[in-house]
Order: sequence, then C-alpha cells, then structure tokens
Amino acid sequence: MNMRLGLAAWGLRETPLEQQLAMAQKLGVGLLELSIAGYDKDFLQPDASDEAIAKVKRMFADYGIKLECGCTGNDFTNDDAPQQLARVKKVIDIAGKLGIGLLRIFAGFNSDSVVYGARFDRMIECLREAASYAKTRGVTLAVETHGGVAANGDALVHFASVTTRVDTWPAILATGVEINYDPANFAAAGATSPYCFYDEFKAHIKYVHLKDFRTVSGGVKPAACGEGRLDWPRLMRTLAGYDGPALIEYELTGDVEDGMRRSLDYLKQF
Repeated sequence: MNMRLGLAAWGLRETPLEQQLAMAQKLGVGLLELSIAGYDKDFLQPDASDEAIAKVKRMFADYGIKLECGCTGNDFTNDDAPQQLARVKKVIDIAGKLGIGLLRIFAGFNSDSVVYGARFDRMIECLREAASYAKTRGVTLAVETHGGVAANGDALVHFASVTTRVDTWPAILATGVEINYDPANFAAAGATSPYCFYDEFKAHIKYVHLKDFRTVSGGVKPAACGEGRLDWPRLMRTLAGYDGPALIEYELTGDVEDGMRRSLDYLKQF
C-alpha cells in the first residue's frame, strides 16, 4: 500500500488540539485531520481570528504533522441548507488560509427516502456553489460516503442516504466535489459489498477513512480496524493502488488513543 496514514477527527472531538497532535506524533503518523467548526470544542470556529489560524499552523509545524486535511459538519438536505452553505464558506476561507488542500464535508444525513425533488436539487446546488467557492481558495471538497445515524439504546442504527447510494453519485460529482470513501459507513448502512464502490469511482476518491463497526443487539457500535464486520484483506486489496490520505477514524472518545493504536497495529500486516 502507498496510502498515507493519519488520524481522523471525529474520535478526537473531546481531545484538545495539541493533544491530538502529540498523539499523532507518538503513533508515528504524518497526518491529522483538522476539524474546523465541526464540533463545539474545535479550536477553530467560523469566526476564528487570523491570530488563531496562525497559531494552528505553528502547532502543526512544531509537531511535524502535515496540515493537509480538514473537515467540518454540515447537512445540505436540511431546510436550513442556505444558512449551512454560508457557514461552510467561512470554513473554506479558514482552510484556504491554513493551506489545507482537502476539506471533507457532507451532502446530508437525511434518509434517501425523503431527499428527492426540490430537496435533492437544493442539496446539489449547495454542493455546486460550495465546490466553486472552494476552488477560488485553493481547496478541494471531498464529500463523505455517510448514511444517516440514529441511536437505539446503546447501539447505533445507520440507514441509507444519498451518499450511500451508487446511483446518486454521478449527479453529486457533477457539482465539482470529490469523494471521501468510507467503506465502514457503506456496510453499516446495509451495503452488501462496500468494496465495489471504490472500483467504480476511484478516479474521484481523494480521501479515505479507515474504521469498523461491530454488530451488537439493536445495531452496531464503533470498533477499531479489524475488530468489526469488514473484510479487511479484501478492502486492502481493493485499495492497493490508492496513494492518498487514509485516516483512521476510531470513533469512541473514551479510549481513542488505544483504539487508534490497535488500528495501526492491525494495518501493519498489510
């Protein structure tokens, strides 16, 4: 594999940024996905000052971690999509100032059963406008393959969204965005072969998330790489020619460093 390993942001949402960087350095990976206004504890929010942005650049440099991948939270399938678009543009401005080349965003988390007609068209227009704006800032947007998620007691239930359906991706890609491929999200939303998506759309896959889910009563729970339901030997064969960022997304905050380490140790065999 030629993929470049790093740590994804979601499991680190309760970890202060400098501790995230120290963890990446300690684990020996060269990339850290920087969450910008994706969570209320993120170091940078939409109104971040130039001083705060400069401080983040210094912190990454001090720890020897590349500031290449960023992410934020949004849902263009909601009724407030225009307001969310304005917020995403502010994040794009910050990413441009940081020199971040890839910014992971979302299309939306609503069920594919309700995202059609005017709602689908509005989502597409928001993606098109965001992608066009991002290009003026030297940023490429990568939309994550992510279903909707609901809690069922201690378990999670994932269901299909527009980005876990293959047939909607030609329209999404026509907006100018690229793809953040997350095979575990496909599997959790019910895909029987999440690996085939890569072969069909690999020319547009610029970003990969590596994680797993294990089956529990009532749904699934996050797991480290190799501890869940994915066929990892097949996935690694699928990704054999991929040479972009591959970020480990261990989602549980309570033991996130150990989960990241277990994932790295498992991936070493490939």
